Amino acid sequence: MNRKLFLKNLGIATISIPMVATLDRLSHMSDQLAQTDTMPVFFLGHGSPMNGIEENEFVKGFRDQATELPRPNAILVISAHWETRGTYVTAMDQPRTIHDFGGFPETLYEVQYPAPGSPQLAQQVVDLVEPAGTVGLDDQWGLDHGSWTVIKHFYPEADVPVIQMSIDYTRPPAYHYQLAQQLQSLRQRGVLIVGSGNMVHNLRKVAWHKLNENYAYDWAIEADEKLKSWIRSQDHEKLINYQSQGTAFQLAIPTPEHYLPLIYSLALQRKNEEIQLFNDKALGGSLTMTSVKIG
Repeated sequence: MNRKLFLKNLGIATISIPMVATLDRLSHMSDQLAQTDTMPVFFLGHGSPMNGIEENEFVKGFRDQATELPRPNAILVISAHWETRGTYVTAMDQPRTIHDFGGFPETLYEVQYPAPGSPQLAQQVVDLVEPAGTVGLDDQWGLDHGSWTVIKHFYPEADVPVIQMSIDYTRPPAYHYQLAQQLQSLRQRGVLIVGSGNMVHNLRKVAWHKLNENYAYDWAIEADEKLKSWIRSQDHEKLINYQSQGTAFQLAIPTPEHYLPLIYSLALQRKNEEIQLFNDKALGGSLTMTSVKIG
């Protein structure tokens, strides 16, 4: 299916964001970041904030992935926990560590992840995305737990610059997919792009007595298996149109914020690019920790 027909079928033919940056903008990028081999892209199932301090199989999965990575020039995280009207990127020199949760042990609130920011990369993201003005600069947010609780296991020394991009909660999934595609050139500039959320995420349905068990409700299993099948087959149309996939998906993804980071990551996948699933486990009936490596 060609792009025009694909977008028409999604009902978004009038959205004006182009699929890739112009040659002029790519040339500008080459003046800012050194050319590198193509960096992989991740979607990380971040789960509980306690993964920021616990030792468990998911933390080990993050660390194992890090051992195989070339060192990035910077990291761009799209976290489920920063929703805004409009899209923004953090542009401060030193982003604060945000403890955006409640009811956890004091030791978790004491954790700091003092990675530097990158105002330069933030401006490059603003310059890349069309139409002009789509992305704005932010100097207030920082690194929320969707970011630092997972990135700290990749780079525990906090010595790689990190910026975050917000999720515009007013826009449909196809808009986010198209916006993310414009970030493709960053992969050749040493930028590690990470979507952070959870593929199946329904906190209202959690079986708390089985939160530490590999247990899933039937509807969660159905949605999880279909999601993974479409990811493996690169059927992005169905993944974008998850809201029309039936009752199991309505239960598995009752709100979009934890799912949309997956859309950002998949939008950066090239045709037939290798996919690896890891931390592929359900918890508490209505959550999955499944993570994806692209490339």
